[in-house]
Amino acid sequence: MNDDPLLPLAQRLRQFAAERDWEQYHTPKNLAMALTGEAGELAAEFQWLTGDESRNLDAEAMRRVQEEAGDVLLYLVRLADQLGFDLVEAAHRKIELNATRYPADKVRGSARKYSAY
Repeated sequence: MNDDPLLPLAQRLRQFAAERDWEQYHTPKNLAMALTGEAGELAAEFQWLTGDESRNLDAEAMRRVQEEAGDVLLYLVRLADQLGFDLVEAAHRKIELNATRYPADKVRGSARKYSAY
């Protein structure tokens, strides 16, 4: 993570973990598992809501969603930092890959998997 806009966040997380002697626990495996758990907690905030309800959260639900989304981001940034890759660059590469997998002129309005094209 060099010229990455997430670098200050990664550095703050590094310091946070070091101050608590948590480096020993922040292995890629553990971080990926924690990320999965937090993503599940984020998804649980939307469970059983309609599409409209999920777009119009009350203040308390929005607070919980923001906290869970923050947890997901923190674990993802920490994972990328531990593995030494630029998360923003990886995201841009993935968008480019998806652009080839899902050509706009062929997929507009469809939710089918890319292998169907």
